[in-house]
Amino acid sequence: MPKIKDKPVAMGRHIIGIYVLSFILLVFLFYYHWIIGIVMTVLFSVSLYYSIVREKELVNQTEAYISTLSYRVKKVGEEALLEMPIGIILYGDDYQIEWANPYMNEFTEADSILSEKLDVLSDDIPSYLKDDKETFWITIGQYDLQVYNKKEERLLYLFDRTKQTELHTLYQNEKTVLGIIFLDNYEEITQNMDDTAKSQINSQVTSILNNWSNENGIYLKRTSQERFMAVMNQNILSDLEKSKFEILDEVRELITDKNVPLTLSIGIGLGSEDLPGLGELTQSSLDLALGRGGDQVVIKDDDTGKVRFYGGKTNPMEKRTRVRARVISHALKELVKESDQVLVMGHKAPDMDSIGASIGVLKIAQANEVEGFVVLDEDDINTGLQRLVDEMKDSEDLWSHFIDPDSALDIVTKDTLLVVVDTHKPSLVQEEKLIHKTEHIVVIDHHRRGEEFVDHPTLVYMEPYASSTAELVTELLEYQPSKLSLNMLESTALLAGIIVDTNSFTLRTGSRTFDAASYLRSKGADTVLVQKFLKEDLDIYVKRSRLIENTNIYRGNIAISVGNSRERYGPVIIAQAADTLLMMTEVEASFVISEREDGRIGISARSLGDVNVQVIMEKMNGGGHLTNAATQLDDMAVIDAYEWLKEIIDEYYEGGETE
Repeated sequence: MPKIKDKPVAMGRHIIGIYVLSFILLVFLFYYHWIIGIVMTVLFSVSLYYSIVREKELVNQTEAYISTLSYRVKKVGEEALLEMPIGIILYGDDYQIEWANPYMNEFTEADSILSEKLDVLSDDIPSYLKDDKETFWITIGQYDLQVYNKKEERLLYLFDRTKQTELHTLYQNEKTVLGIIFLDNYEEITQNMDDTAKSQINSQVTSILNNWSNENGIYLKRTSQERFMAVMNQNILSDLEKSKFEILDEVRELITDKNVPLTLSIGIGLGSEDLPGLGELTQSSLDLALGRGGDQVVIKDDDTGKVRFYGGKTNPMEKRTRVRARVISHALKELVKESDQVLVMGHKAPDMDSIGASIGVLKIAQANEVEGFVVLDEDDINTGLQRLVDEMKDSEDLWSHFIDPDSALDIVTKDTLLVVVDTHKPSLVQEEKLIHKTEHIVVIDHHRRGEEFVDHPTLVYMEPYASSTAELVTELLEYQPSKLSLNMLESTALLAGIIVDTNSFTLRTGSRTFDAASYLRSKGADTVLVQKFLKEDLDIYVKRSRLIENTNIYRGNIAISVGNSRERYGPVIIAQAADTLLMMTEVEASFVISEREDGRIGISARSLGDVNVQVIMEKMNGGGHLTNAATQLDDMAVIDAYEWLKEIIDEYYEGGETE
């Protein structure tokens, strides 16, 4: 068949022009020599006839070619629609399938999907279409499909990407994961052991870890007495997460039999393409695990930017030496001396612990002859704290060093030392802008470390084992210059912080707690005055009793109180109700849910230690301690918060994780 580019569809104008010109020349030839003219006329006629016949043949051939080509194109189009390995669906306004090519039958067991709704393939398709998604992924059985949506034509193209997904999954599973395993309290525990006992502990721990690594295909290398390096891939890590890192329980149970409080902390990093970045991610995870009290696994995923936690269900062990307190105290003293002034700031809605610790740091600044101020927003204090504030206002020397956040912003400089107490989260401090106004920041806190943290602090003193920040600050005070003097009110404020956070020395109390209280008592702390600060109004007592009245027992040992939807309670009342419920018979943990005065839903959680309420509250975007935690929820009803809490408690008992 001739090529289409060689076929004219009609006699060209240039050919017609040539014949016209030839005819004119024939006329002139007849005029000058008629015999030659006759001969040329015959030749001209034959040539014209041949051209016309040939032109008709070419036109007929072209028409036949176009007709054949149209048929082939139509047939190929039909073949493509019916045989091409791409799913095609036409749907109506009500998401009903009006037409689908036979390829779609491979993804369903039904003989035909015509007239069915799109959700017969996947429940996600209608929601994606409502959101005007131009492309999205769905899963049908064992197939992973990428869908392209042509909204105007109500047309869907479905491409089978199962092989691509499998390759991506294989690639992800083989990516390197780095872990650091740290033996908590190893130095403190073994320093008084003889060589035989120390060797036995080492042998048992090493044996457990080696068996665990061999069973899971992990490369394990001991790098020091208390540190191991673990190399694995993401597929192995996924299996470990499914088992909720049972190695933590194995080590804890073994050591419990030996009456040695040794636990593991594991930091894991993944997702980083370069090994140095992976190493930094791993070390950061371990720091976070240790900052939260140890006995847990922290996983940082660079791809998602999320952090996952496992374990952390035991109370952090109290340190047996005070060397760290002395080192931190001396480091703080040097930082104070190098600064032009010291600003101390606690958290929003301050409590006794926050104010008491702030006063203690203020005294450290004064002992080193540096001007100091405590940042306090008077509009943000509760009734119980107001009694302490009223007492401080009677003491002009003390109250003159309290300033509001606006005044603090006016006087802060780059050489100012900012000390953040009783919190480590920038979003919770009295004035977040202060953090960005100075380059020298110290964090002193007793809460387990969360993902949110002050950027680039100069000094961090976080001890989750401590009962309160006031306890930590009291220990720091003992190593300050001898010229330091605490008066009765200042020492009482610190003691009040310890008493409130320990619920009168009943919770989270160690030997160091009593040492700190004894030191404060020797400085004139008045326990009667503390009780005066902690007194409450009769109306508040009655209101708290109504809240406690709405209590249900869940899972046999968890008390959950749900406030009435139309009643609002302050955070102090909610917390006190949770403390009261914990005193009830057979109650291991308590949760109080109520609408707060600011319109948010508040949940206060308490535990005797067997239930880690911090892990539960972290899942609800809160935090705190193993035995004392809380959260605040926006845009949620009380009953919805109650149902969500029960789901998380169920997941916790199954060994869940937090993110």
